[in-house]
Amino acid sequence: MKWQNAFSKIPAFKALKNGHLLPKSPLRDLDDLRRLLDFIHIKFCLLKPYAEIKGYPMVDARDLLPSFEPSLTEFPELPGFSMVALGRSLDYFNEIFQFDLLHTCRDPDRRVLGNSCVLEASLHSKNLACFLAHMSKEMREEFKEATRDHQISDISSYSLLIGFLSRMDRAHVLSLDCDGQFYLSGIYASLPSDLDTELKRFGLRSRKFKPNDNLVYENNREFVYQFLMELYGYPISSERKTSAAIFARRLHKMGEKFLVKALGQSDRTLTSIFSTQSGHAYPRVEKVALVPVEIRGMDVLDYLDKGGYFFDRKRRTVILRVVYRQHKFDANNVRQDRALSVWRQEIIHPLTGEVCTSVNLLKDTYTMSLKLNDIVRGEFVGRVVYKKNDIVENTETHEKRLKFLHSWLSKHQRRMIGYSDEFYAEIVRVLDGYLGDPSLAEEFSEHHELYHEVWTTFSYIKQAREIKELEDLKDRMYKGKKISYLEMLRLSTAVLADLRFEFAHYFEPLVTKAIFFSESMLNDRYLIKTYMTPKEDQLTENGMVIRKLYRKLVSLVDELKAIRKTKAEA
Repeated sequence: MKWQNAFSKIPAFKALKNGHLLPKSPLRDLDDLRRLLDFIHIKFCLLKPYAEIKGYPMVDARDLLPSFEPSLTEFPELPGFSMVALGRSLDYFNEIFQFDLLHTCRDPDRRVLGNSCVLEASLHSKNLACFLAHMSKEMREEFKEATRDHQISDISSYSLLIGFLSRMDRAHVLSLDCDGQFYLSGIYASLPSDLDTELKRFGLRSRKFKPNDNLVYENNREFVYQFLMELYGYPISSERKTSAAIFARRLHKMGEKFLVKALGQSDRTLTSIFSTQSGHAYPRVEKVALVPVEIRGMDVLDYLDKGGYFFDRKRRTVILRVVYRQHKFDANNVRQDRALSVWRQEIIHPLTGEVCTSVNLLKDTYTMSLKLNDIVRGEFVGRVVYKKNDIVENTETHEKRLKFLHSWLSKHQRRMIGYSDEFYAEIVRVLDGYLGDPSLAEEFSEHHELYHEVWTTFSYIKQAREIKELEDLKDRMYKGKKISYLEMLRLSTAVLADLRFEFAHYFEPLVTKAIFFSESMLNDRYLIKTYMTPKEDQLTENGMVIRKLYRKLVSLVDELKAIRKTKAEA
């Protein structure tokens, strides 16, 4: 379909022949503004470039899964922007960031009687001059011609302006006028990111940093930095994205109603960070990108095709929105690096804007298994970033396959820790078959360090799955079901009895967590009061079994502590 027709059948908007989208009623609510801006940005910053630029670089759906990887390739011909919308009127002097102010007949500090505005021509000239001051020479004549009959600050002109705003430096600003309607109220905004203060405060609160301890700071800084950025939807990356993330954090902590949006020329992804109901620890994070639907069952392809969800049927291109859920840092969690997880995914209809949530493009374990098979066979076509700075284009050599595997395992590590036994068994079969193939021993010896890195990452996942079982048992959960205290103790003692023979080879953080989870079970108040405090003649037969298992767990934990101490001394 033509990009100009996109979202032309949304009842709340008026679609013009040139593709511009206008709201049919005044926008006074931040959610309504976000909805309009989402469709305008998708249409003019994703679909239009896709249609006009040959070989538009679509986003692999995998790239929308946390943890996010920095994009090392810049596409200067693509649009990019950042913006902030505030659900209130501006107080120019007292705002916490710098920007050039635009004006409207309904400025917050100006009162105009009636529907006419005698200052309209003057305001247009003023706003025009403000824009031209920050434009390249080539853009100026184009801008003056395009905006000749438009009131620049009016929200109805935004579809026209986004083509220019996405080629300009810094952010633009939207806020409410004196009538409570949104308008474009500023450009050339610097969104301040006091990164140093935020990073150190977050690190100290999460106990990853210690005051004045340089060594601890050096060892944990990257982890804290990455976790903090990912909470707001980004990897450690460009200044535009860092500013958007940290500024959104600041606005949220101030209790502002806000919307921050950014589009990078490297990630080709629209990221929205916005306030939700009060009491939420973090603002909501959403991402939208154009992604290809990989070869799957024909029933899924037919469903999307008949529903009209393909923007480009030939390339199976869809508009995918992913909504994320944030997680507070927990040092005792096996997946402690998990700042973000996928909450919902929506395929957006290119005409009506309706969403399909029944097709899983991101967490399809079957597709992931196929990809892994393709990697080890050298048949995978695509690219990955190995260790943040090495772009690997294909899997034609064993060196490249190992780099792909390292990247793949690192990317999906925390998901694999929680996957079902059936799916994980298939992953193990593929990896063991490749990494343990005797015929490849000589080949792997030439890349010993890389081979060891892959094995280490794989081994960590194997061990973490065992410890994750203890973490679940601590809460009396097993395979997603609630269990009794008897089952909790029976299963946990069985796990620890097996682990003690391998514990000397376990990663130190996992050993510490295993002991923590086990001690949490032993310190359960109800368990102690009901089964350990009473005299033996007061216990039922079931209670006697629980007491016996409890004492066995105490013995196993002591044994694990002794193993840890011996290992530390060695």
